[in-house]
Amino acid sequence: MKTIKIFLLLAFMEIAGLSSLAFIQTSYKIKPVAAADEGFAVVELFTSEGCSSCPPADAVVAKIEQEVTGKPVYILTYHVDYWNRLGWKDVFSSPDYSRRQNNYANWLNLSSVYTPQVIVNGQTEFVGSQEGTLRNAIGMGLKQSVTVKLSLSDVKINNNSATIKYHTDAASGSIIVLALVQKQATTVVKAGENRGRSLSHVQIVTNIKTISVSASLGENDIKLPPNFSAKNFELIAFLQDSKTGKINAAARTGFPISL
Repeated sequence: MKTIKIFLLLAFMEIAGLSSLAFIQTSYKIKPVAAADEGFAVVELFTSEGCSSCPPADAVVAKIEQEVTGKPVYILTYHVDYWNRLGWKDVFSSPDYSRRQNNYANWLNLSSVYTPQVIVNGQTEFVGSQEGTLRNAIGMGLKQSVTVKLSLSDVKINNNSATIKYHTDAASGSIIVLALVQKQATTVVKAGENRGRSLSHVQIVTNIKTISVSASLGENDIKLPPNFSAKNFELIAFLQDSKTGKINAAARTGFPISL
């Protein structure tokens, strides 16, 4: 009788162990969003080709970017310029992105900024290589309720700029952040902490613009880079509270491709 009890106990423990393992293996998966859900996740990664800690975070973001196609997850990677002093000037870097990161330090009451840093929906920040934390933050964002709307339409390319129309039911005085995003690129780094490495990037912010909302319908333009191609760029916009940094809505659109 004792032998049977011991056998049953071991069998139960083995099943429980397999269940725990299954949970560990699937806990990193982002669940599909039901049609009724209106949540979203804006993922902002602050990174640099001059920082040896950044490639793992870039890889995590690239992995997730492949998984969330068709979902309301908006990934933007900003290459800051303060690591350029280490010997390698990041071709994607801009002081505008460093300033944006410092704005988050003020909004989130942080004593300093760092790379790689991820901020989700303007409210949650953590080290960008923490894959589980990022997935959980995205999942929480997709479950949130949305009280305002934002949409983009009628993108037109005029020489070296693009004109975009937006529609929102946000109150007058709100802020729209408009970002031009290059979908992917690879750089061979020849100096600095990542010397000799070939670094792959996704969702690279190449220009950013802040727009004050004065009406439900509006139009604005954004400058395009010399290497612009309709296939490899997109526009991402989001409504952000200029006092708290909280992001309340987001949208994206591609560019018309000439046949």
